[in-house]
Amino acid sequence: MSSELKEHSLVALAEKIQTKEVSAIEVTEEFIAQIEKYNPIVNAIVSFSPERARSEARAADHRLANGEVDGLLHGIPMSFKDTHDVAGLPTTKGSPVLRDNVPEKDELIVERLRKAGAITLGKTNVPEFAAGSHTFNEVFGMTRNPYNLERTSGGSSGGAAAALATNMIPLADGSDMGGSCRNPAAFNNVVGMRPSPGRVPTHTKPNAFSRLSVQGPLARTVKDAAYMMTVIAGYDKRDPISIKESGEIFNKSLQRDFKGVRVAYSSDLGGQIPIDPMVREGFLEQIPILEKLGFVAEENFPDMCGADEVFNVLRAHDMETAAGEMVEEHQEKIKDTYVKNVELGRQLSGPDVGKAMRLQTELFSRMHTFFGNYDYLVLPVSQVPPFDAELEYPTTISGVKMDSYISWMRSCSLITATGHPAISVPAGFTKDGLPLGLQIVGPHQADFEILQAAFAFEQATHYRKKFPVLISRVR
Repeated sequence: MSSELKEHSLVALAEKIQTKEVSAIEVTEEFIAQIEKYNPIVNAIVSFSPERARSEARAADHRLANGEVDGLLHGIPMSFKDTHDVAGLPTTKGSPVLRDNVPEKDELIVERLRKAGAITLGKTNVPEFAAGSHTFNEVFGMTRNPYNLERTSGGSSGGAAAALATNMIPLADGSDMGGSCRNPAAFNNVVGMRPSPGRVPTHTKPNAFSRLSVQGPLARTVKDAAYMMTVIAGYDKRDPISIKESGEIFNKSLQRDFKGVRVAYSSDLGGQIPIDPMVREGFLEQIPILEKLGFVAEENFPDMCGADEVFNVLRAHDMETAAGEMVEEHQEKIKDTYVKNVELGRQLSGPDVGKAMRLQTELFSRMHTFFGNYDYLVLPVSQVPPFDAELEYPTTISGVKMDSYISWMRSCSLITATGHPAISVPAGFTKDGLPLGLQIVGPHQADFEILQAAFAFEQATHYRKKFPVLISRVR
């Protein structure tokens, strides 16, 4: 067994297992050892279940010996986001209210991953109820950034991203409302994708018709993210907005000639969002790389008028729908910021929600016109680099005061409001060695196309090859 199996890509590991070059139990043992070494430092994996993983891995090896392959992920160990139900493991959502909640059934994304052969290592840490982009809670504590342990790992998929960065898992499931796949991916130098609403169907979900929150992949490479999309994407009749297209559309080569392909770029959406100077500088350094790939880059941006209202109103509405009764019953046990969001949802009138829906329709129409002139929109993922882990959130950016704990995430949340797919791909580092991400936004339902663009950028830069000092020091 290679002592570097944990560093192989997901695609390479899957091939090695399926061709019997290595066994599922060998791979699982190596990731268990990696978790035991690094998780006490970064606190990314929770509800760690090594014996369950070993049992599932041995069973996978037995089936493979009999000629049975579960699917694309046969024998691949992973941990699932602690907001996603896994039968027999706690789903706490980082809240003391749900500390003892153990589901009897997998939810849909977990069901698809496990049916494809994924082995259950445990869960990944989240902020309470996945609210905000800084992973800390009263159940499991804080997840730290492996590139600088004094900084945040982001969120809400912060545990997933930190675990990927330290090679504790080869893939991760995430969810994204205001940037919960994209922000932590950027902060941890990995890949995080927000698919189009309905591309990865969800079941169950309190408001099945909502297009704000989606589920998607986090991975160490773009190719791995596409491989995972092959498994988790595809129509399911239990989701009323599910897209009637097979996940097999992602099982194609990501290679593409980008000569003459039009891309609009902006570091701050034309002054619509404040941006940290280090982020702006790092972002602008990536544009010549896109031009060398053949892209025709032009500084431009869509009109995001009303996007803040769309996001804030519909987010509060969704939160109240999902947790209104729980907050009413257990308010004293839930963090204040989440309680306030639910209370805001309860204060909304019918006309408030109706106006947000109208504004979102108008926003979508403007985006459609914008993408008539461009194939992609490129932005920074986050308005700040990974911030001090002892802060709940950045209170100011470039002298501009933030109104709430999610105001600093508008570079992502404004895109959420449009309903368009977006991906975060590693895009260099600050002078202090903190990771930055490039956000690539595509036209309506252009999920495969943003993966192609991200893959080309990744191949031209190789930023992922800079591992955290945490790992390098041990070597």
